[in-house]
Amino acid sequence: MATGIPKTNGKQPVGAIRLEYPGRKTLREILQIPPTRLVQVGDKHRHDNRLIFAENLGVLSALAGDNSVCGKVRLVYIDPPFSTQSAFQSRKLNHAYEDTLAGAEFVEFLRERLVWLYKLLTEDGSLYLHLDERMVFHFRVILDEIFGPHGYRNCITRKKCNPKNYTRNTYGNVADYILFYTKSDNYVWNRPLEPWTDERASKEYQYIDHETGRRYKKVPVHAPGIRRGETGMPWRGMLPPPGKHWQYLPSKLDELDARGEIYWSPTGNPRRKVYLDKSKGVPLQDIWMDVRDAHNQNIQVTGYPTEKNAEVLRRIILASSNPGDMVLDCFAGSGTTLAVASELGRKWIGIDNSLEAMRTIINRFAFGLQPMGDYVNEGIEKPKIPLLPIFNEDIKSISYGHVPIEDFTLYAEPQFANELSLAIEQCESGMYTGK
Repeated sequence: MATGIPKTNGKQPVGAIRLEYPGRKTLREILQIPPTRLVQVGDKHRHDNRLIFAENLGVLSALAGDNSVCGKVRLVYIDPPFSTQSAFQSRKLNHAYEDTLAGAEFVEFLRERLVWLYKLLTEDGSLYLHLDERMVFHFRVILDEIFGPHGYRNCITRKKCNPKNYTRNTYGNVADYILFYTKSDNYVWNRPLEPWTDERASKEYQYIDHETGRRYKKVPVHAPGIRRGETGMPWRGMLPPPGKHWQYLPSKLDELDARGEIYWSPTGNPRRKVYLDKSKGVPLQDIWMDVRDAHNQNIQVTGYPTEKNAEVLRRIILASSNPGDMVLDCFAGSGTTLAVASELGRKWIGIDNSLEAMRTIINRFAFGLQPMGDYVNEGIEKPKIPLLPIFNEDIKSISYGHVPIEDFTLYAEPQFANELSLAIEQCESGMYTGK
């Protein structure tokens, strides 16, 4: 594989690329969008975690005026509508949301929210935007504008489902994408690692040290690029290969050799020994094959459409935040981001304008998930729960083994408050059967 030699000297390319389309607002116009007024629903206690029933753009504007939130959000994950021009229902055929925006209208809809989300992030914060092939390429350009090209980290490809057998005239569509950006070069990053398997370890670490029995691999001690300093000078009487330099100073190479960590080939070519027992795992790459959405009858779900695998969120939250950090999802949907953030000891804010999403999240917080194919127990009456705070010790004895999430405050736009109160009453009385 050819390796390019950087020629930019650390400078960004000249001439930014910009996506032009009808209805595009200026940044000033977006940042003048007025904040939404919210009212608290239910329990009068206030918690750091907030679940908000409202259209999210005005809420993001309101949060930007909240000193406890603006510049304090460590991680944003959003899984917005994918511009499918479709209506979505839950497993129980309850209306969930409509995804009818397309083209320039959809691009501007999401761009406005991304501008506000950038403002809410900490300087060491990260944003993950989950999209499919319809719009991911548009938003690579949009996010480069908002975060700057230097903010781009990855376009993660995720296998979302099993292979499809019904495609005749094209390749099966089994992937979606997650754009990963950071607000600065100094960002929270807990490098994700996969554990070594015996098979993988034996293939990559092919050699056994005869004295110690330790498994190791051989790697070059040189790297691409010419250097004029010590790493470009001879070591042990030999120069690095043409067009390359030593990875370490000659003094460091002497130390490695003294420890027996340099392998000398029969022709005198040095290579470094890298031992398996010093590796904590395999660094995760940008193709994720192991976090498909629900694909068999035993996987636990809420039944909300477009519900994402919780392991996707667990991976992202662990990598790009620490315990106590604030996580925000303004397209909260089934509440996966919020539930996983709570489980991992993060604070969270969730926003959605779908009543079905609110019902699903509250139900999930109280009762957890159920196997996708569990229709046998659907008619069994659930325990009734008291008015907010909606979860008490009685709920914790439910057979699911689920610990309710109760340390949150509900808010709504004033015109939605009564509707949300009714939804809570339905959950409390067992009338809601969205799962």
